[in-house]
Amino acid sequence: MNAAILARLAAAGLALPRPTVPAANYVPFTRAGALLFVAGQTPIRNGEPLYRGVVGEDVTVEEAQAAARACALNILAQVGIAVGDEPHRVRCLRLTGFVRCRDDFTHQARVMDGASDLMVLALGEDGRHARTSVGTNALPRGVPVEVEGLFELV
Repeated sequence: MNAAILARLAAAGLALPRPTVPAANYVPFTRAGALLFVAGQTPIRNGEPLYRGVVGEDVTVEEAQAAARACALNILAQVGIAVGDEPHRVRCLRLTGFVRCRDDFTHQARVMDGASDLMVLALGEDGRHARTSVGTNALPRGVPVEVEGLFELV
C-alpha cells in the first residue's frame, strides 16, 4: 500500500485492519487491468461485527456512519493486499453502500458519508468518487452497513 495513504490514516489515528476473509463462495477482490473491484465489506474486526442492528431503530445515524467508516477501512485493507508493494496510485471511482434500515428511514446518504469521508481522508483528491446509497431490510450477520468499492490503479 502507498506510504502516503498509510501516513494520512496514521495522522488521523487510524490504521488498516487485518483483511477479512470471505464468508462464502467469492473472492475479496478481482482485478481487470487497471480496475480493482472490492467485494462488499462489513464492519467486522477479528471476525466479529462492531455494530449490529437497524439504522433508525436501534442504531443511530452516527453509529451507522462509524460502521460505514469501518467498512471503508476494510475495503482499503483489501486494496492493500491487491496492490501489495506495487507503486500504484490508488483512485476510488465508486462506492456502493447498503444500509439496513427502517422502511421510513431516508438518510442513507448521510450514513454513507462515513465511508466517503474516510476515502477522501486516506486518498486525498483520489478519494473523491461516485456513489450509490441503498436502504435494505437485512445484511449479513445483522450488521447495519455494507460497502463495496471500485478503484483504478494508476
